[in-house]
Amino acid sequence: MTRARLWLLLPFGALALVVLLVPLPFAPAPVTRELTVVARQFAFEPPVLRVNRGDRVRLTLEASDVVHGLHVDEYGVDARVEPGIARRVEFVADRAGKFRYRCSVSCGPLHPFMTGELVVSPNLPFVRAVGLTLVVLAATLVSLRRLPPGGAPGTT
Repeated sequence: MTRARLWLLLPFGALALVVLLVPLPFAPAPVTRELTVVARQFAFEPPVLRVNRGDRVRLTLEASDVVHGLHVDEYGVDARVEPGIARRVEFVADRAGKFRYRCSVSCGPLHPFMTGELVVSPNLPFVRAVGLTLVVLAATLVSLRRLPPGGAPGTT
């Protein structure tokens, strides 16, 4: 690779570092989310919980019929609740992704199907990957552009 072409691609390398290292301005600031989950045979209401990465999650768990539990492996959450007595659990949603939560107390024949989903967003690695892909694509297009015989564009 010629020296002129390297100088031409240097700004793209700097831009790639910016995409990878600079904090994203649109990432929401962490807040405390107060959520209530009602467990009943054989479902959680709501079935999907949505929070942002970094949020402190305060879950109030209620049982409407029999003893239930709520277990989230990835966050070490395990709570048991009896009808009429609410239970509160707290954790920080520090990992983005989709996580399954389930009833951890055998509550009847369909107990194994009593699950819900915790969605922690935004998925910042994906946003950074898209930005980096665009930078690499632009650098590739510039790199493939034919340079004049003298070296850098505009030199004679």
